[in-house]
Amino acid sequence: MRIDRNGALTVTETNRNFCKAAKLAEKNGGAAIFKNNRPEYMLVDSAQNPPADLTDDEKIDVAAKRVLQRYRAAFKELAERLTR
Repeated sequence: MRIDRNGALTVTETNRNFCKAAKLAEKNGGAAIFKNNRPEYMLVDSAQNPPADLTDDEKIDVAAKRVLQRYRAAFKELAERLTR
């Protein structure tokens, strides 16, 4: 990946002025954050670079998986009660 130094900040700069980092990411679609003179993190404008383009069915699958994982114990208990 090629990084434009004009779209880069240090961790210290980002910590002191996050607003500047956010504006830079918005302007360029992302900003590289350097630590010890090496690119360590990326701040990405999700409006310009969505993490994933999912279909509605895929979004439902993701949400359902989260619900099932979060409430697994409750679903197991409910299933046990219904089979009695």
